[in-house]
Amino acid sequence: MQDLLADTRLVTNNDRMRGRDWVIPLLRSRMVCRSAAELCTVFEQNELPFAPITMPEDLFDDAHLLASGGLGAIKLPDGRATHAPLMPTTLDGERTSICLDPPRIGEHTNTLLTELGYTSEQIAAMK
Repeated sequence: MQDLLADTRLVTNNDRMRGRDWVIPLLRSRMVCRSAAELCTVFEQNELPFAPITMPEDLFDDAHLLASGGLGAIKLPDGRATHAPLMPTTLDGERTSICLDPPRIGEHTNTLLTELGYTSEQIAAMK
């Protein structure tokens, strides 16, 4: 990788973005022989920002989400407690949180239909 560190075409982030068409295939060819776990270790050791591509169910055990408080507590419609990933944003230095638990089927139907302009008689007829 020393050759890439010395490449004057890659000095700034804008340079690297302009070089994506040749840099990405080059990096891919150099990393293809390494496992995802090995790459994660190398990136962590070098403090490189990255996120492995995983399945949604893997988020519950994600070390970064757990360490950063990136999971919020929710209650499922059947009453079970679990966690869900939070948005990776902050407002005024605070991580945004979960405002509402997932609704039960039909929980907000009347309210939504009323807000859409349906009368209680029309809602009853639809049911």
